[in-house]
Amino acid sequence: MQPDTELTAETTKPWFIYILRCADNSLYTGITLDVDKRLNQHNGINKNGAKYTKARRPVQLVYQETSHSRSAACKREYAIKSLCKSEKESLILASL
Repeated sequence: MQPDTELTAETTKPWFIYILRCADNSLYTGITLDVDKRLNQHNGINKNGAKYTKARRPVQLVYQETSHSRSAACKREYAIKSLCKSEKESLILASL
């Protein structure tokens, strides 16, 4: 039996954890498989952006990192969301 190539390709795609800076200078953290597509959604170019960012457009990508699985990405997203804003700003600065 041959492996399902579509499933195999999907499971090997990296997940991304990202931080957006909103127009009001607040920060939004999320995960995705496609950062560009998700950024377009948050900015209203495509449908399905987050309710939080809808009222705070435009948003700008200021940080991203990769993860090997959705589970790991969710855990990292939770850890970043638990940081205070100054710690998130330090994380962003360190990535530049």
